[in-house]
Amino acid sequence: MAHKSGFVNIIGCPNVGKSTLLNALVGERLSIITSKAQTTRHRIMGIVSGEDYQVVFSDTPGILKPNYKLQEKMMQFVITAFSDADVFLLITDIYEDIKLEDEYIEKIKKTSTPVLLLINKIDLANQTVLEKKVAEWKTRLPNAEILPISALQKFNLDMVMKRIIDLLPPGDAFYDKGELTDKPERFFVSEIIREKILLNYKKEIPYSVEVIVESFKEDKTIIRIRAEILVERDSQKAIIIGHQGAALKKVGIESRKECESFFGKQIHLELFVKVDKDWRSSDTKLRRYGY
Repeated sequence: MAHKSGFVNIIGCPNVGKSTLLNALVGERLSIITSKAQTTRHRIMGIVSGEDYQVVFSDTPGILKPNYKLQEKMMQFVITAFSDADVFLLITDIYEDIKLEDEYIEKIKKTSTPVLLLINKIDLANQTVLEKKVAEWKTRLPNAEILPISALQKFNLDMVMKRIIDLLPPGDAFYDKGELTDKPERFFVSEIIREKILLNYKKEIPYSVEVIVESFKEDKTIIRIRAEILVERDSQKAIIIGHQGAALKKVGIESRKECESFFGKQIHLELFVKVDKDWRSSDTKLRRYGY
C-alpha cells in the first residue's frame, strides 16, 4: 500500500472545540483550551504518523470579524489555511447557529478540497436536535461530508481519523515520524502562561497580553525559564501583578506546575510584567511577536 500524507486544516468559529479536537487526535496537549473566545492566536501544527501515513493537523484561530490588527493577523492564519489543505475539518457544535461568515461559506462551497464537517458536543444533545442540525448544514454546505462527534468524550474520532486517511493523497512524510509538532519548546511555555492568564483574569486583560520567553535553559534535571508578560497599559500591569504580587504569583505557580507536567522536569520560572503600549495595533510589534 502506498504511503499517504497531507495537511488537514481545522477551521471554525470560536469556542466550538477546535483545540480540544486537535489535542484528542494528536494524543498530546498542544493547544491551550479555555471557554473564552480568541484563546488560539496562532496556527498550531500537530503531527500524527503511522506506518503508511502521516497527517499534519493545523489548528487555527476562531473565525471572527477583526476589530484590531492582532485579530487581522489571526485571520491571516485562517486565510492561509485555505490555500494549503489536502482535507478541511470544519468544526461546528450542536448549539451553534450557522453564523460562519458568508465569505467563508462561499470559500468552502467553491473548494475542490474534501470537507469533513464535524458537529461537535453531541454528547450534550438529543437525536432530534442533532438531526435538525445535520439538515441545516446539508442545505448550507451540500459538498461537505457530515460526521457527529464529541471531541471531549472522543466519540467517533476513530471514524474521523479513518476518513482523513482515506482522503489523503499518496506521498512521503513531511516530518520525521517521531515529531509531534513544528513549534519550539518556548512557544508552549508562552502558551501555558497565557492560558493561566486567560483563566485568572477577566474582561479585556487577557486579550491585551502577550507572553515572550526571554530565556530557556535546560539542564539534566531542571529547566530555568524567564518570561515577560506584555500589557498595553500601566493599569493593566497593576492588575496582572495584583495586591502585593499575589495575582502574578498565582499565575506563576499554576504555569510552573503545568510546564513540569508538559516537559517532565523540574521548572524554575521567573515572570516579569512589562508595558508595551498598543502592541496589538502595531504591525512592527506584531511581526516581532510572531504574527
